[in-house]
Amino acid sequence: MRRRKARELALKMLYQVEVNGDSLQKALDEYCTIFPYQQDIVDYARFLLAGIQKEKESLDASIVKTSEHWKFNRITYVDRNILRMGIFEMLFSSDVPPKVAIDEAIELGKKFGTEDSKDFINGVLDKILHEHYKDSPAVGGKR
Repeated sequence: MRRRKARELALKMLYQVEVNGDSLQKALDEYCTIFPYQQDIVDYARFLLAGIQKEKESLDASIVKTSEHWKFNRITYVDRNILRMGIFEMLFSSDVPPKVAIDEAIELGKKFGTEDSKDFINGVLDKILHEHYKDSPAVGGKR
């Protein structure tokens, strides 16, 4: 539950950066001054934000590659940032199982996205999961 709160916090900061152009660190610091969070929540949000910022180019390339019939700039800010977070957790966070990352991203889509967000997010992340882990039968890949 606490990681879910950290994901929600990170999503809010990613959205704020997209809309206002603030730096991630500044956005997080200012937000947490007004709405204090427990330190472990802030720490995990910082981990997500730093990782997403560092890997943004590869995360966005994955989204472009797998979101058939969607131009990247037409994907809503919310969905785009949920996808970035989900992909980051799936591929770069060793303590989050890929299917958990997908489930958490879908939950964020339900809460913050549109009616169609959860299906779109699920489709893109599932495709990335199977492509990335195609040699791993435990994740659903082929032998």
